[in-house]
Amino acid sequence: MNTVKSILLLLLPICLLLAPNTSYAGHAAIMIDASNGSVLHEENATHSWYPASLTKVMTLYMTFDALKAGEIQLNDILTASAHAARQPQSKLGLRQGEKLTVQDAILAVITRSANDAAVVLSEHLGGTEENFAIKMTAKGHSLGMYDSHFMNATGLPHPWQVTTSRDMALLAWKTQQNFPNYYPFFSAHTFNFKGRELHGINKFTANYPGAEGMKTGFTCGSGYNLISVANQNGKRLIGVILGGMTSPERYQLMIKMMNNGFANRTDANPATNINAMASNTGGIPPFQLGCGNMPQTSIGSNSTNDTYIPKAKLNRKLTHSIHHTTITPTVKKITTIRPIAKPKLTVATKSKIKSTKPKKIEQINKTRYHHPK
Repeated sequence: MNTVKSILLLLLPICLLLAPNTSYAGHAAIMIDASNGSVLHEENATHSWYPASLTKVMTLYMTFDALKAGEIQLNDILTASAHAARQPQSKLGLRQGEKLTVQDAILAVITRSANDAAVVLSEHLGGTEENFAIKMTAKGHSLGMYDSHFMNATGLPHPWQVTTSRDMALLAWKTQQNFPNYYPFFSAHTFNFKGRELHGINKFTANYPGAEGMKTGFTCGSGYNLISVANQNGKRLIGVILGGMTSPERYQLMIKMMNNGFANRTDANPATNINAMASNTGGIPPFQLGCGNMPQTSIGSNSTNDTYIPKAKLNRKLTHSIHHTTITPTVKKITTIRPIAKPKLTVATKSKIKSTKPKKIEQINKTRYHHPK
């Protein structure tokens, strides 16, 4: 009997470790000063988490990178594939063969978190969404996001798609630094598509003083996630919340964190820099909420492989994929970089958003909107 008890005591920690359905009681968070990367607050910042639609910030980073390189233009026409049209909500509702511009797709991803628009971008830039995801992971690692792995362009559930709040803050910071001409897109809270005025779903961007935007995310595995950037009196802060138990809670946590940051009520050592934080300490992502089941794989297939792959094995698998997968982009390389068109995002007009004369983006008007949910 004692032997049986001893065995059970030995097995219990292993069972708890391998129980991915277990909810994680807390959440993960980080706030940094965008002027220098100093960490002003952090909770479980290097703990693995499912990114949900925060994944789309990396999709947009890749898009901005291609725009900056002149490989694509804001007014280029994209065509929705059957795979893109099959994406679940939230989405624009694109049909196979339907057209939209690169700018339309960017705005749809930012304001509506449109899965179909994200897939259209990924296929245009990577040939397939799967190839694009491999490129996303490689790009993320080159930015220092060593605990992030991407399996699709949308953030739809996949057990191998993981990140940390530290990595997401680093991504937001690099996006703001590297793409000053495109970063203002994130402040958009409405846009016109085919005669429909579509409003954004990010309440923080719509209502917090000085908010510059970023991204919401939700799955049953991740809980309610949020990346936010705000600027008050010349001080810009970047915050990440992963694992809110409700949508209001993630906003409350972000507002409290931002308020403390702007009031200089921070609890972290300002000598700590986000670039110097430890990596590879993440463990197993929690399955945060009680809804749904284990996450499904989603790279355009109907596979439902719920097996968790240990990080070391995942790293080897993705590294092999990056080095041995031939990526055939569908994008024609443009040798001459055209001037960047200014996105005209005012809501005074109901006309379709189009690029204006070649000018540097100066400002994107923001419309306050209270989402009913």
